[in-house]
Amino acid sequence: MAGLFDPVSIKVQSITVLGSTGSIGLSTLDVIRRHPDRYRAFALCAHSQVDKLYEQCLEFQPSFAVLRDAKLAAQLAERFVAVGLKTEVRHGIEALVELSSLSEVDAVMAAIVGAAGLEPTLAAAKAGKKIMLANKEVLVMAGELFMRAVREHGATLLPVDSEHNAIFQSLPGDFSRGLNQCGVQKILLTASGGPFRNTPLVDLAGVTPEQACAHPNWVMGRKISVDSATMMNKGLEVIEAHWLFNAPPEMIQVVVHPQSVIHSAVQYVDGSVLAQMGNPDMRTPIAFSMAWPERIAAGVEPLDLFKIAHLDFVAPDFERFRCLQLAYDVLREGGTAPAILNAANEVAVAAFLDGHLPFLGIAKLDEAVLQALPAGPEGSLADVLAADSEARRIAGKMVQERCFA
Repeated sequence: MAGLFDPVSIKVQSITVLGSTGSIGLSTLDVIRRHPDRYRAFALCAHSQVDKLYEQCLEFQPSFAVLRDAKLAAQLAERFVAVGLKTEVRHGIEALVELSSLSEVDAVMAAIVGAAGLEPTLAAAKAGKKIMLANKEVLVMAGELFMRAVREHGATLLPVDSEHNAIFQSLPGDFSRGLNQCGVQKILLTASGGPFRNTPLVDLAGVTPEQACAHPNWVMGRKISVDSATMMNKGLEVIEAHWLFNAPPEMIQVVVHPQSVIHSAVQYVDGSVLAQMGNPDMRTPIAFSMAWPERIAAGVEPLDLFKIAHLDFVAPDFERFRCLQLAYDVLREGGTAPAILNAANEVAVAAFLDGHLPFLGIAKLDEAVLQALPAGPEGSLADVLAADSEARRIAGKMVQERCFA
């Protein structure tokens, strides 16, 4: 008789991958490639990397492919016709929303970077899907709205960020009844500290985009690499942890851990600290989220403790990492403040990467936008999107006026 672990009894899961050409998307497809008996790429969605999406579709033959731009989508469709590929091509945010909520979809990998991932991920929650959340901006911008949708529509939410995935693994299974009731004293959110954790402050003014994107441990996209260098990425993760685990700000402690071996930990009232360890490879949390509550091979090298030899832990320098302090500030303020910070930061990072803003100008621009735009209540998605839009307008104007050049 077929049992729980008998391959015959396993239903092949159809997965929509939001952001298939990014680093998380590539790792997700690698796990799918390793387990064709368990997973199928139902829809692959990208921003503008037509060539990479074309190659992915040739290999995985999804039912749908999505690009944001109509012209690029038309080009892709023509290439599919030329090779006889039956994948249907769509474009725009409406297609992302639809292909995250169709009845044929079992799970959604939410890996679009930035605010663009909010609407399709929220649609997946309202459709009661299994959501593997790698887009932290969804919770940063609209944490209350998104978590309410998850609860009310019976969606399954699994964190993919290595830190939050580690916390999830280190918490008791019934943590939803409250961390205090489960004996949790503190969440220890680890951070590598990025490439500039030991750089003299005076030298940070001349940091180039290439230097900021050279992360010492992780292979990531350019935007998230810059966020790691400023530790805004960790600040956003603090906000994300608040919503995922219903943890107040004072219960979330950032710990700089340069080796990125302990991905995060949970401290309990009895003195115990439970941590999840592993090599810095995103396929581990991705595979965990895809197979949960089971575990499957991810293609990741086993951790060699003898090779590591020692582990370091340092308190974060909030003067060096001003963005981390700003994230704690907006979390305490609440309402649309986190959405404003996220929008300003996206504009600031883009300006830095384009050579229009110095590295230290990122935090300065973020703080200036927060001061210029008062936060309001997070009453609806429209409120969040309005705050996001206005913050981007103000930030863009400041960049044009070279306020922090």
